[in-house]
Amino acid sequence: MSQQFPILLVDDDPLIADVLQRASVSSFPEASFIHVSSFEDAKTYIEELEGKGPKIVLLDIDLQDKVDGLDFLALLRAHPKGRILPVVMLSASKTPGLVERAYSFGASSFTIKPFSYADWKTYLSNLKTYWYETVTLLDVRHYKEG
Repeated sequence: MSQQFPILLVDDDPLIADVLQRASVSSFPEASFIHVSSFEDAKTYIEELEGKGPKIVLLDIDLQDKVDGLDFLALLRAHPKGRILPVVMLSASKTPGLVERAYSFGASSFTIKPFSYADWKTYLSNLKTYWYETVTLLDVRHYKEG
């Protein structure tokens, strides 16, 4: 039996969450998405996390807010519950400066958002091959402090 693979998706576009959910049915059925759409929602999720958390984070760089995905990545890397989580950055742009900033903030990888449904299915299939089938990730339990 396949084991569930929770993924925290931080993206302000609800269509991305919908496409990932639909595409995962055939490309990565073990995936279950926890979708938050803002820096504040993502911060609250991490701070209130109790029990098993996500295995990886898919993080959009441009959250259409005064703070962006790199701000959340910096917070995550400084937080005891988030510093060991692999973070896959999602972006529509791959300018060298942006890629460099993402890695300097502690991104595990940098990926370009696909534009078609078929490309999202391929993206999820590749995500599954690497993060679910190839690498060994920690199974971390989180406990509320205080």
